Amino acid sequence: MLCLASYYYNGDGTEKDPEKTFHWYQKAAKCGNVNAMFSLASCYYNGDGIEKDPKKVFYWNQKAAEGGKVNAMFNLASCYYNGEGTEKYLEKAFYWYQKAAEGGDVDAIFSLASCYCNGEGTEKVLKKAFYWYQKAAEGGHVDAMFNLACCYYNGDGTEKDPEKTFHWYQKAAKSGNVNAMFSLTNCYYNGDGTDKDLEKAFHWCQKAAEGGHLGAMFDLASCYYNGEGTEKNLKNAFYWCQKAEESGHVVAMKNLAYYCYNEEGLKPYKTKGVKFVSKLCIIFGLINV
Repeated sequence: MLCLASYYYNGDGTEKDPEKTFHWYQKAAKCGNVNAMFSLASCYYNGDGIEKDPKKVFYWNQKAAEGGKVNAMFNLASCYYNGEGTEKYLEKAFYWYQKAAEGGDVDAIFSLASCYCNGEGTEKVLKKAFYWYQKAAEGGHVDAMFNLACCYYNGDGTEKDPEKTFHWYQKAAKSGNVNAMFSLTNCYYNGDGTDKDLEKAFHWCQKAAEGGHLGAMFDLASCYYNGEGTEKNLKNAFYWCQKAEESGHVVAMKNLAYYCYNEEGLKPYKTKGVKFVSKLCIIFGLINV
């Protein structure tokens, strides 16, 4: 039955058919097949061949988890954590995250670390948070790499270590974590855990800014304005400062007003400078709207 469901799901030897996929997963699940239980929960979660039903997602993940399916343990924990298909219950979320983590699920390992870090469903224990973040990071979990770097940076659950901080920020940044890109920028800019390198600081600041990091947008504007790690470019400084201002960065708004009024190359933007000054006055209550 499970094989037949898989044929309909993948279109192997027949056309894909979500309804028949669901039908045979359901038949196999009701006969006690744990993998079918897990797949049936996924059907209810995604609305594949059946309407979405959070309560049935919870029910079948619970059955599969109790049958030893590690992925279902993680999903069940997430149901308890988010209150999806059942009442929110952090202690049970912690229990199932722990079970799934012990079964090697990297997402569960990360979630377990976060439980220990934030004291959710268990006591806050930073040493255990550090231990599980390390396990998840070594297992390739990108957000865990960033959090592990933060542990080394702040001395949370371990001793401060600038070199290891830099190492894990770099690993996370190269794997696409935008917050790590910005933190790596600061490592290169300040020479923390590595040699000071303004060009590399600029590179990672640009990557983070392009990824939508507000602080990086502002700092990238400063790099262009001061010519740090790149050639001085007032128009690019204005562009990134404006991007930061559009996202709510108040200091960027102040800088834009300054640029427009005081930089010869940006005098054509002076009318925009008036707008930024007006916005600042409203923010600080100097004029009424």
